[in-house]
Formats: sequence, C-alpha cells, structure tokens
Amino acid sequence: MRQRDLIGYGGRPPAVVWPNGARVAVSLVVNFEEGAELAVGDGDDINERLGEVVSVVEPGRRDLGQEEMFAYGMRAGLWRFLEAFDHHKRPVTFYMCGRAVERLPQLAADVVNRGHEPACHGWLWRPHADFTDRAEEKASLIRCIDVIRKVTGERPLGFCCRGSQSIHTRDLLSELGFLYDSNGFDDDLPYAAPAAPTEMLVVPYSFDCNDMKFFHPNGFVEPDQFVRYAQAALSTLLDEAERGRSSLLNIGFHLRICGRPARFAAVKEILKLLDELGPRVWVARRIDIARHWLANANAADHVGIGAEVGRVQA
Repeated sequence: MRQRDLIGYGGRPPAVVWPNGARVAVSLVVNFEEGAELAVGDGDDINERLGEVVSVVEPGRRDLGQEEMFAYGMRAGLWRFLEAFDHHKRPVTFYMCGRAVERLPQLAADVVNRGHEPACHGWLWRPHADFTDRAEEKASLIRCIDVIRKVTGERPLGFCCRGSQSIHTRDLLSELGFLYDSNGFDDDLPYAAPAAPTEMLVVPYSFDCNDMKFFHPNGFVEPDQFVRYAQAALSTLLDEAERGRSSLLNIGFHLRICGRPARFAAVKEILKLLDELGPRVWVARRIDIARHWLANANAADHVGIGAEVGRVQA
C-alpha cells in the first residue's frame, strides 16, 4: 500500500549542482493530448467538460464544440510552440497521450525529430486513479508505450498522467522499466519513492506555474500574469541558490491553451526570460534531469534503480 511521506528530505535536500554549474533546473513541459480527451464521438461514455467554456451539451451526446476547441491545439497551437522552441534552441519534454499519438503520428514524429522528449501521459487524458483493475491499467500503459515507440522511434522512459495515479501505478512503472515518474507534486527536487520490484525516481511536477490556470476561476486571465508568476518563482529559487540550495522549477503548457495567440505572448516572454538568465539556470528535458540526478546526487545510494530498460516487460 502506498504511504504518504510528509517529511521528504527533512530540510536537508541534496546539494546537487546541475550540468552547467547552476543550482536551479527548469523543466518546460508541453502536453500533447488533444485527440485523447474523453469524447462521445470517439466512443467514450462522456465528453471532457473542462475547456475554454464549460460544456453545455447533454450527457451522452457528441460535443462538436469541445472537439474543435481541442483540435485547435494540434492544428495551430503546436506549430507556434515548435517554431519558438527551434528559435530559442530549447529541447523540452512533451507529455504524450497514446491515442493522440496514434491518430496524429506525423505530428508526434515531428516533435521527437526536433529533439524533444516523448514522455508517457497515459493512453487517454484521464486520471489513472480511475483504474480499479491492475491488469487493465498495465495493458493501457503498454499500449501507450508501444504506440509512442512505433511512431517516434523512442521508448518513453518518463510518465505523468492527468491528476492522480491509482494505488498500482508506481509499481507498474517500476515493473515496466520506466526511469522516472512525475506524478509527484510534493517537492522541489527529485527523490526516491518505494515501488516494486525496485524503487522509482520521482522527478516532481507541479500545477501552479502552469497555463491550466487560465482555465481556473482563481488563476490567470492575462498572459502577463503567467509571466510574472514564473518570474516570481525563479526569483525565489535563485535567491535560495545563492545560499547553496538546489531546486527544480516546472513550467507547464498546453497546445490548446497557450497555443492561442494572446496566451502565446506568455510563452514568448518566458522563453526570453530564460535566455536572459543564461547559466544561472539549466533548462533541460525531464529525461536529462533524471539521468543527471541518478549520476550525481548520490542516487545509487538511495535510489534502487538499475540500468534503463529498453523494452516493455509484459
């Protein structure tokens, strides 16, 4: 049974130094999930309700409006992100849902061909907490791994599902050879978590510095609010870095949210800010953060993770 850990490093986190000498690592994550949202038109029982507006379509009926608002992310938003990352020379991590990859293989392949990391975001954009059957969840994970590997040529080694995992998820990730899990929202640094057959490295994620806040009533409204929030987070972490404290900041984007013209102004400003900070921060893909942590943070002593597993263990 998975237990809560409210102690963590107990105020004594590892003093890891990131590859460029920085104390602050920054992970930019883009969610590749449009086409994997719940949709009656795709055979799901219900439609996704969270979007630009709350769905007003009666349960059980196809919601064409919601489908099209999601489609915008792939049709238009993706290309803004890819062009900007190319311009700033920023390889990032894409959380990829299997069904989105299956129906848009040419787009997923293009993303990875540009140097971005494909991480597993579940077959559908849904919480894995919904799974009550371990075997069903395992089959869903294998299905997602297989389609990403077939389409992109890379086996995903990182995982993060929407919201919460099931009580079985972390053990399944260990069993299936994942290098890291990002369904941890409880720390500023990677850490070891109990799992079977071996411990899992958790590269924690967060939802506060995330464009999903544009869809929350207590979140962002104008793009500058997102930028200022990211600036405030970086300011705090850089101040702590001067005192020798290391950290990881997560900044999350969605193709259908910050891919919209007005909100994309925030993306441009955040990328500009990171450029201006130069070597004071290390902007990296999550797989690179995980590998550096395992190699340099005394990881072998407290994380029982062996070599990367290149194939799915069914």
